[in-house]
Amino acid sequence: MLLGAIFTPEHGWRAPKGFTMPKTMNKNGAKTRFEQYQKALESKADELRRSMSAQKIAQVVSRLDVPSDEGDLSQQSHEEWIFLNRNTLDMKLLRDIQAALRRIEQSTYGVCAACEEPISQKRLEAVPWAKFCVRCQERIGAETAEYDDDDFDSER
Repeated sequence: MLLGAIFTPEHGWRAPKGFTMPKTMNKNGAKTRFEQYQKALESKADELRRSMSAQKIAQVVSRLDVPSDEGDLSQQSHEEWIFLNRNTLDMKLLRDIQAALRRIEQSTYGVCAACEEPISQKRLEAVPWAKFCVRCQERIGAETAEYDDDDFDSER
């Protein structure tokens, strides 16, 4: 279902008036327009999966069975913290990429999830998993920063 879709009893769900879905297939069924983004997204997803596996193997191999002193324990804890934070970021990016691949399949890729305007080609080339246009992403970022600032201020 499209964000902002309209429901009427006689027609069910439909896109807002004047909205046309960008074409992702030509008459012969061959993918057009978004094929390059799909390849880039699939490649990035594979890269993330390999990186996450390599990190896990490296962590297990380099780990000391029993830290010999507090310094080793501290180092080990710090490395685990870094690994977990990086893994969390990689998992979020992987989820964003998988969502973008689903949007390609559903023919909603390249349309801002907030305002339903097309996302610029320049933005999609820079961030192929982008869900929002630049304007909406900046607005969301400003709202998030404002919330974070309020949260920080309340802790003082």
